[in-house]
Amino acid sequence: MRARGEYILMADADGATKAADLSTMLSSLQNVARGGQGIAVGSRAHLQSDSDSTVKRSALRKFLMWGFHTLMALVLGGSTVKDTQCGFKLFTRATASRIFPCQHIQRWAFDVELLLLASTWGDIPVVEVPVHWEEIDGSKVDIVWDTLQMARDLVVIKACYLLGLWSDREVSSKDKSA
Repeated sequence: MRARGEYILMADADGATKAADLSTMLSSLQNVARGGQGIAVGSRAHLQSDSDSTVKRSALRKFLMWGFHTLMALVLGGSTVKDTQCGFKLFTRATASRIFPCQHIQRWAFDVELLLLASTWGDIPVVEVPVHWEEIDGSKVDIVWDTLQMARDLVVIKACYLLGLWSDREVSSKDKSA
């Protein structure tokens, strides 16, 4: 929320996604943005289907990723975004100012909630942009435990919005200052 500039990039600290992809992300975001609103989501989905991909993942990791996306589709109704978990997302300032104050989940599935809000509000276009990505050794992700926490968070997100514990309405400027 303290970032400055017309566009705000969220990038994982491990450097798995190349900064050179930022120009493509920006161009794609500018092409879809309406009324100053928009999100560009970096995507590794194209790497999964590429037969000579340099991305090598264990069978367990592939299974857990498939399971998470299947659960997301069942619990939240899916998403037009194939790779919700890529840590390379670009927001317009207007969108970041609207969407981040409404976010509740602060763990690994937080970006699923952000994309759900954008979809619910309907006036924030989202574009998925293929990016270059490589596995970086020393990941802080415990693939089994964190996937289970993400699955739990999907259920929490659905339940809290469904039961009215959380609102999918925007936070008014009056509420922001409180």
